[in-house]
Amino acid sequence: MNKHVLIVEDNEELLSLYRDLLEPDGYRLSILAGSDDIIQHLGELQPDLVLLDFLIAGINGGELCSQIKKNPATSHIPVIMATAYPRLLNSLGHYGWDDFIAKPFELDEFYRVIRKHSLKAAS
Repeated sequence: MNKHVLIVEDNEELLSLYRDLLEPDGYRLSILAGSDDIIQHLGELQPDLVLLDFLIAGINGGELCSQIKKNPATSHIPVIMATAYPRLLNSLGHYGWDDFIAKPFELDEFYRVIRKHSLKAAS
């Protein structure tokens, strides 16, 4: 598979879990705790998929997602928003994400969403 996933997350325990779940499946991971310039990072890293936490230090993940989706050079990259507050996320409006994962998540649901968008990125 060897799909490249950019994970934007500042929680070390979740990062460890994501590594444990994705690396054995053949995913290559890049990690950011946050980003002042997500477009620059995407240009440098060239991920196939972005897994983005909604609550990160500095700018919120929704704004990062909006930047990704509004930029013609990056709008094609699937963005999966991860949040422990799905009701809050929905009340704030849609930032253009392709899917979201509610934390805590069931493993089957996590894999379903990741694989769905990995296949989409491959086509």
